[in-house]
Amino acid sequence: MIALTLAEIAAIVGGRLADISPEQAARTTVTGTVEFDSRRVTAGSLFLALPGARADGHDHAAAAVAAGAVAVLAARPVGVPAIVVSPAEPVSASRSGALEHDDAVGSGAAVLGALADLAAAVSATLVAKGLTIIGVTGSSGKTSTKDMLAAVLAPLGQVVAPPGSFNNELGHPWTVLRADENTDFLVLELSARHRGNIAALAAIAPPQVAVVLNVGTAHLGEFGSREAIAETKAELAQAVPESGVVILNVDDPAVAAMADKTAARVVRVGRTAGADVWAGPVVLDALARPRFTLHAGSVETELQLGVSGDHQVSNALCAAAVALECGATGAQLADALAGAGPVSRHRMQVSTRSDGVTVIDDAYNANPDSMRAALQALVWIARGEDPAMPSRRSWAVLGEMAELGEDAISEHDRIGRLAVRLDVSRLIVVGVGRSMGAMHHGAVMEGSWGAETTAVADVDAALALLRAELRPGDVVLVKASNSAGLTTLADALISDDAGDR
Repeated sequence: MIALTLAEIAAIVGGRLADISPEQAARTTVTGTVEFDSRRVTAGSLFLALPGARADGHDHAAAAVAAGAVAVLAARPVGVPAIVVSPAEPVSASRSGALEHDDAVGSGAAVLGALADLAAAVSATLVAKGLTIIGVTGSSGKTSTKDMLAAVLAPLGQVVAPPGSFNNELGHPWTVLRADENTDFLVLELSARHRGNIAALAAIAPPQVAVVLNVGTAHLGEFGSREAIAETKAELAQAVPESGVVILNVDDPAVAAMADKTAARVVRVGRTAGADVWAGPVVLDALARPRFTLHAGSVETELQLGVSGDHQVSNALCAAAVALECGATGAQLADALAGAGPVSRHRMQVSTRSDGVTVIDDAYNANPDSMRAALQALVWIARGEDPAMPSRRSWAVLGEMAELGEDAISEHDRIGRLAVRLDVSRLIVVGVGRSMGAMHHGAVMEGSWGAETTAVADVDAALALLRAELRPGDVVLVKASNSAGLTTLADALISDDAGDR
């Protein structure tokens, strides 16, 4: 973050000083990072006191200051130097337990609102000094594309991008505050669970360049319809000024239609020659890593991606389009994308154990579109490039796709059936409940009986089955929404060595 005094921060967020005098606040400068985890505080930090499900950050304020934080951004005085922002309604000590929960929500909202105000002020200052802000959204592929963007922009200057999926009302401004006067490019990932979420995030750090990847069925239970999801994703395109540029994946008709919703210049990317930036014929290698020719005006470059899955082509095209707009050459793109393997954990990370078992760890997130893409990558890797060679056994270890609303049963049924149609050797359905029952039922009804399709109650049961039955050379996909907890299963499989449990 840029250096600001506590007095300046208090003025920006509309807070009052507690346990520090105005004179001291004017002399005390935040020179470090802004942190919401007291364990990550370093000298010069500003600590965010956020109420959480398991702990209240206010209780860790003193420890944060002892660790080097110069002050705390809080919803109430905490006994150490603080900038206090009040909730919309005052906290009452006489409230019942249920209302105390409401107090925590209000306190968290107050601190998050102050964080957003601080990030907005910092981003405006940095944009005036030449910072370029790039925003990316879509129902799937945001994190992979964000990682690619960081890679292709790195040759052009200093890049700040979020770790993992820091894309909500906390992670988004937290990432903004990672930028400083030396940052050339700020890459931001924007997610939404309700209409207006993306517009609110974009207002914190208005992008000069925006990328819209796709409109799928992720969070369908929250939005109610794909049309509502499309309207929400379009909020990012609408946030770009006339002087900016919007990159649209026109292979998705709902995204292509967003060209009429922005005042900015539009760059269309796709898999056919009708787009401004497009891919020639795509060939996959033994690990399903795509190779193709990128066409963009006079630029024609052979690209070999370092990530697996045919679906990554669209992500790479969007990242390449942004980099070309920012001045990258074809050679820089080729080098960057070839070296840009999976960065964020549990997202199409392909690794092979010493016993020859290949694990595809895509356990962080799942929706019907990404589930289909991952299954197709599994089958490709198992079959291999040489048709003369026998196929390896393929295992799909699948958990629940969350937040699909009324479509949850039908979508899980379809995935179970698809696994059978793709001729996956073994399907393990992990978890109980109607959705996972529908996935298992779909596979059985599609013609998968006996040991080909197995339903297990939890991660431990799935891991025990895999450890007992995996053979050298097998290929295992682990995929689910993060709430299903299959990340621990993927970690255990990767760390396993033959004969060493």
